[in-house]
Amino acid sequence: MSETEASVTPERACDAPLPVLGSDVVVPLVTGGEVPYAALDYAASAPSLQRVWEDVAAYAPYYGSVHRGAGYLSQLSTDLFEQSRSTVAEFLGCRPDDQVVFTRSTTDSLNLLASVLPDSTRVLVFETEHHASLLPWRKADVHYLPAPRSRRAAVQLLDEALADGRHDGPTLVCVTGASNVTGEIWPVEELAATAHAHGARIVLDAAQLAPHHPVDVAALDIDYVALSGHKLYAPFGAGVLAGRADWLEKGAPYLAGGGASKQVATAGGRMAVAWHEGAKRHEAGSPNVVGVYAMASACRTLTEAGFDSLVAREKRLLSQLTDGLSRVPGLRMLSLLDEDCPRVGVVSFVVEGWNSAHFAAALSAEYGIGVRAGLFCAHPLVRTLLGGAPEQPGHCGAPDGPGGGGLNAVRVSFGAGTPDEHVTRFLDAVTELVREGAHWSYRTENGNCVPVSRVPR
Repeated sequence: MSETEASVTPERACDAPLPVLGSDVVVPLVTGGEVPYAALDYAASAPSLQRVWEDVAAYAPYYGSVHRGAGYLSQLSTDLFEQSRSTVAEFLGCRPDDQVVFTRSTTDSLNLLASVLPDSTRVLVFETEHHASLLPWRKADVHYLPAPRSRRAAVQLLDEALADGRHDGPTLVCVTGASNVTGEIWPVEELAATAHAHGARIVLDAAQLAPHHPVDVAALDIDYVALSGHKLYAPFGAGVLAGRADWLEKGAPYLAGGGASKQVATAGGRMAVAWHEGAKRHEAGSPNVVGVYAMASACRTLTEAGFDSLVAREKRLLSQLTDGLSRVPGLRMLSLLDEDCPRVGVVSFVVEGWNSAHFAAALSAEYGIGVRAGLFCAHPLVRTLLGGAPEQPGHCGAPDGPGGGGLNAVRVSFGAGTPDEHVTRFLDAVTELVREGAHWSYRTENGNCVPVSRVPR
């Protein structure tokens, strides 16, 4: 047992944050002095769990090539890589015959799945999805479903779309587990049952759900799941696509190259290639063994911590956060589904009289609090939530990115490593900013909202 673990009593352990890197980092304030950094942008990238970092550091001296070497380190690294595949499969509740393919991210995973879809596949996806789920289906017959306003409406919209008998080929439904904008948890089990009732398959984008809530492929009865390590407290550039093997086996390799090829020969001036079956078919090139091992370490750490206690603690912090924000004059939290819809630790909001980029910049520069402002790679959803209204006065001039058009929001997000104090600090800072305004003036430089000078009082 580590010194940190020994210092946590059993009574406190279930309600204490998990140790993460960066918890002791201090940052300068434009107003003078330094404060401990409050990382509240978990929905973009979560900090590394301390256990993940320690596991990677312990492995680093033994790093070797995977699947290619006869030496001891190569054999050890190969075993570690394949053991990690089993660990991730167990964490996700995969079925015995499911394939687990390692990728770079959720985006990469969904693009992989898009590349192996059978000809004439129809894809149904809600327009409220993250761009990782909206955009990969360029070679498919994709249909975007309108934004539902309740969990029940989501199921009904899908049922009606699937009931259209004008399509004879395969159908794939793509749904999010938890919104990266509102934190709302979608009715995945009901959507899966609806898809299967019409003979369709379903893929779950679990990027935001898996770090906060258990995901069980078999229990949810989903066909595929995609997620990213960097949101799962393992920021080393790995992701996973897990699910049914047949489409993956029949589809062309995602990348052509070594590792995916079983045998290569020239014949009559042409190249003859026999491709691997199984996960190797889509894992060409030298695998990211460090990222994969880190993701497996995160899966073990979250499992051992117990999702029941993690979920209970997150609900408590989320209640504190939303209760506090609801008392701030002129602040509106964004929601799409039912008022009582379960959520993970992600909340987006707008403040009357403030440009969101300006507000987020002031939180960072004057309070040492890291949040995000923008459209969160979910442009159609954020515009739906904001009603297409123009940004409020107080515009800093910072653009939202391509297609932003000055319409954006602030997002605060937290997770298993967030101390209670960070939520309290955030609420105090928001209240003070709304009541007193920023203490510094801001302008746009290289697309960012930056502090310029102190505001005379």
